[in-house]
Amino acid sequence: MLLFNPHDDHRNHADARSRQIVEKTIAFFEKKGLKKIKEDDQAMVWYEDFLEFVKEEEVFADLLTPQAYAGENGRWDMWRISHFNEVLAFYGLCYWYTWQVSILGLGPIWMGENEAVKRRAAKLLRDGGIFAFGLSEQEHGADLYSSEMTLVPQANGTFLARGRKYYIGNGNCAALISTFGKIEGSGEYVFFVVESDHPAYECVRKIDTSGVRQAYVAEYALHDYPIREEDILLRGEAAWNAALNTINIGKYELGCASIGIVTHCLYEAINHAGSRQLYGMTVTDFPHVKQLFVEVYARLHAMKLFAMRAADYLRVASSEDRRYLLFNPIVKMKVTGEGERCVGLLHEVIAARGFEQQTWFEMAIRDIGMLPKLEGTTHVNMALILKFIQKYFFTPVDYPEVPRQDQAGDDGYLFRQQTGKLKEVHFPDWRKAFAAVDLPNVRIFVEQAELLRQLLLDAPPNREQQADSGYMLAAGELFTLIPYAQLILENSAIYQLDDELLDVIFALLVRDFAGYALRMVAEHGNSEVQEVLFRQMLKKPVRDEAGFNKVWRQVLELKDCYRMSD
Repeated sequence: MLLFNPHDDHRNHADARSRQIVEKTIAFFEKKGLKKIKEDDQAMVWYEDFLEFVKEEEVFADLLTPQAYAGENGRWDMWRISHFNEVLAFYGLCYWYTWQVSILGLGPIWMGENEAVKRRAAKLLRDGGIFAFGLSEQEHGADLYSSEMTLVPQANGTFLARGRKYYIGNGNCAALISTFGKIEGSGEYVFFVVESDHPAYECVRKIDTSGVRQAYVAEYALHDYPIREEDILLRGEAAWNAALNTINIGKYELGCASIGIVTHCLYEAINHAGSRQLYGMTVTDFPHVKQLFVEVYARLHAMKLFAMRAADYLRVASSEDRRYLLFNPIVKMKVTGEGERCVGLLHEVIAARGFEQQTWFEMAIRDIGMLPKLEGTTHVNMALILKFIQKYFFTPVDYPEVPRQDQAGDDGYLFRQQTGKLKEVHFPDWRKAFAAVDLPNVRIFVEQAELLRQLLLDAPPNREQQADSGYMLAAGELFTLIPYAQLILENSAIYQLDDELLDVIFALLVRDFAGYALRMVAEHGNSEVQEVLFRQMLKKPVRDEAGFNKVWRQVLELKDCYRMSD
């Protein structure tokens, strides 16, 4: 079973400590119970109890400290980090958020060369500290070029930090905040650390948001905060690169959080629908309800297969293999978008029940839409994805097979990532994963993918179309589906997914591909050749009733397999 179930966690753990962390975290939340989680959410209670648990059990310390600075059980291991994302979001996005922001805050520290701050951060993690990432500003968002945070040089070789940062999670009590700015006079980029309890640090206010009620998203100001050389993490191009590379790591976590949220919603929805009688029938007997559940079940498996496979590529990354730079923004953009879609489909099933405050679902409706909007909007991530099309489609190279990367190990390359030259990132032949599977809807999807490749050869977007962000966003959705499908197939072989479920997944991908192609025809101007090829992409998936019914039985078996304790 791929889906996380706190009552029966099937995840393979590389060592006893990794399993212990997950089991203790599950026990913490199950003891707290749904009623208390909802009460805290509605009262916007700061999650001190969770942070105390993290401190006592040294959870963040073991999971977020690279091996060189950690104790016996510590390492930066994306296999277990990805799972912990899912576990925290399964219980509440607020708990995930303080973890996610700590990951971002630690990025520039572990990427820098300041050994004293690294040792300091490791100790603070061991003491239960959380961290923050001071990048965005109210007027400029995450536009690094326009940052107004400034270090003012002083005669004695120190600096005074002046400026404000906005929308900064954990800004109320972070042990260290990695802050991005410029040095006055030279304009040199810089990352430095500040403490939230320093007299020159002002936590201006909590920014009210419609989601993650318990999280503290701050605006903070530095009023001539004294900065010494030993507080500086990175300068110049290295500081700029650390900002981007930290987000490369952090954006992956968003997809894992979406998977956790959807999984909990699926359990709650099937428990409700499978126990409710309407018009003399159980709700799950209605054909349209079966269709909705099967679609969510298939899409959720696709999300998880892709995200877990993307983690494999993160773990094998090197300067010679940077394929993760394509797969990561797809996790961010596609998996989070699919999560939002799945919660919407489940809401169609449970209807008004989803708004009732005692349900977990009520939080999910509010929070799931945040994840596609964090760490770069869709158009930012799509612009990144489009840089890889040429090498992905037309210049394949051989790479060794990548098996499942569930071994214990420190993923140190992530803190020394090579930057730039994205159009030089290579990929093996994308067709290889598809050739190994002979299913009706996989074959149809390959036909659609080949048509897109033909379009890019015979009638690529002209200069005017390339300058139209709406056109390129829509066209990019078509391309994104192909590496998404590729990694799903690779991982379906690793996890031995049954053919019926895989074919349902690809029926949905065929439908999605046709839908995006229709948008290209209906909403955008195309050349005659482009129009013909887009129309040829409008293919219909094969419906296998026996296969659908087998998958439906898998969904129905989820009823009552998990209910959160009260």
